[in-house]
Amino acid sequence: MMDTWEALNADLIACRRCPRLVAWREEVARVKRRAYRDWDYWGRPVPGFGDRNARVLIVGLAPGAHGSNRTGRMFTGDSSGETLFGALHRAGFANQPTWEHPDDGLVLREVFITAVGRCAPPGNKPTRQELLNCRPYLERELALLSRMQIVLALGRIAFDQLLRLWRDQGHDAPRLDFAHGAVHRPGPALPLLVVSYHPSRQNTQTGRLTLEMFDAVFATVREHLKNGVHR
Repeated sequence: MMDTWEALNADLIACRRCPRLVAWREEVARVKRRAYRDWDYWGRPVPGFGDRNARVLIVGLAPGAHGSNRTGRMFTGDSSGETLFGALHRAGFANQPTWEHPDDGLVLREVFITAVGRCAPPGNKPTRQELLNCRPYLERELALLSRMQIVLALGRIAFDQLLRLWRDQGHDAPRLDFAHGAVHRPGPALPLLVVSYHPSRQNTQTGRLTLEMFDAVFATVREHLKNGVHR
């Protein structure tokens, strides 16, 4: 049977493969942060979000405990989302730069957002096995995104996990260096791979990732879409 978005998201949201993550995400949703005590936390695995006919796939690490673990939408509700959706709006990939609520009317154009991990991990550190448990959901998304030409990896873990996934699928993807702003062609049957630091608060507040640096990454993505992506 052919996979569908509805089947994928139903399987994902019901997932309880990782006991440590299930316990953590549900504990966070029960206890809550004081600032969000009136929220009904999502507290489940977070599905991908965006344009299902996208030519660009953005891959992050995992939901934030009080971000998308609270709101149920990727990169929504925390500072990482503020940085990401602001950049997407400036680059013309989003209709507005909002990031706080899942019902805010935000629409993405040509972009779909996902992550290598779908449950909020303690300390933002999923284990290798937890990422392997989550991998089938990313694989199914990749298969459903039939028009996808570019993958933007946010952070080293997303970058490394994508390369491992492709190698395990049988692609002869070479070992590549992680460097902000890099553009790689990992294989003849694979999408273009663009690299960025993750827009985490730690990276933006320390100046490791500035708005200008992040905007330059999306300018690179836009330029490759305009000129055509040759695999």
